[in-house]
Amino acid sequence: MSAIKNVTLVGGSGRLGTFILDKLLASKFNVQVLRRAGSSSNYATSAVVEADFTDLESLKAAFQGQDAVVSVVNDAGVPGQKLLIDAAIAAGVKRFLPSNFGSNMTNPNSRKLPVFAGKVAVEDYLIEKSKTTDLTYSFVYTGGFTDFCIQNKVIIDFSEYKPTLFNGGETEFSTTSMPTVGDAVVGVLEHPAETQNRPVYVSELVTSQNQLLSVAKRLAPNKPWAPVTADLDVLAASAIERFTQGQHDFPTIITVLLKGILDPEYGTKFTENDNELLGIKVKSEEYLVELLTPLVK
Repeated sequence: MSAIKNVTLVGGSGRLGTFILDKLLASKFNVQVLRRAGSSSNYATSAVVEADFTDLESLKAAFQGQDAVVSVVNDAGVPGQKLLIDAAIAAGVKRFLPSNFGSNMTNPNSRKLPVFAGKVAVEDYLIEKSKTTDLTYSFVYTGGFTDFCIQNKVIIDFSEYKPTLFNGGETEFSTTSMPTVGDAVVGVLEHPAETQNRPVYVSELVTSQNQLLSVAKRLAPNKPWAPVTADLDVLAASAIERFTQGQHDFPTIITVLLKGILDPEYGTKFTENDNELLGIKVKSEEYLVELLTPLVK
């Protein structure tokens, strides 16, 4: 596959999108950001184009001359992502990276989780389109976002020094920080042939709840540590039932997502990765110290 030069980022003002944009702007690529017509979002670049996200011709015009499209739109935007894909095909784009960063979606258990229905639909759509068009894809799987999940008490909550350990806290899982997700995107685009039409795995750090707790205790040995245990299967089953009944609040979604982050039956510890190909460096425990220090002191 020929080299990628021109890249469009869709969703560059979101939590993850800002990190990906920073890394793309620091790369060798010519980068433009696609903004929804009428949006007031600002970006760290003047190369911004606008389009009607509900109009194929408008999106096609925005993608003219582009080699790759990186989507970081909200998971709920399944119809929108499909339209982005159709527009990319119409404009002759070579590579599409959907907004599916995170859990291992090749795992059949992960694919069944209701919170991932949108991701599955977009991946299936891309796979089918790649069979009949020249558009190729890469699915970038990174595990949970280390910095976001720790700072926002998703993986473990040190409030009042009573963290909940799910199923003993021993399960190891892969995680990647949001800046490194940006590095991974750049790496994929720099290696289009090697990453064509397949999942790409990035595992910057393999850790466990028990390791996180051990680091926290070492940082704050005099705090009244009193961890509690919980059955993730029971909690997730209840959350999945609520979700399927239409309750999509943050606590419900996070509890379901924990299955895809912490449960070994969901491929949470990557058995292989593309770190070397993409130039991703593994982080040490010192990174955990950096993240945990302001949370436990």
